[in-house]
Amino acid sequence: MIDENLPPAMAKSLAALFAGKHEVVHLRKKFGPGVKDTEWIAALNAEGSWIIISADRRITKNKAEQQAFKSSKLVGFFLSSGLQKSKLTKQMERLMALWETIEKQADLVSGGAMFEIPIKSTKLKQI
Repeated sequence: MIDENLPPAMAKSLAALFAGKHEVVHLRKKFGPGVKDTEWIAALNAEGSWIIISADRRITKNKAEQQAFKSSKLVGFFLSSGLQKSKLTKQMERLMALWETIEKQADLVSGGAMFEIPIKSTKLKQI
């Protein structure tokens, strides 16, 4: 799931690239624009295991959103603040460089885990 703070084009590109291996959907396509974080977190949690790629660091800091996420079956990968401010091409470059690491990390952890996607490093930092 690509969150609402990232462009739908990112989700479309990743969906095409990983067709048959991963279902990649933009949050707006599934829930419409402006859905509250606690609502989509609860809905995706009810569906089962989802991996979230997000530029919404508020989820990691706001108590209600953080609690909803940490008690869910979701695993989140959040762009670092520097990466959030970067151009889409840089964001995609980092996602592609770390995609296998993201896949492996998601398989290793249980739901509610949050990680930061760095702008330069090859290591994910747990949030």
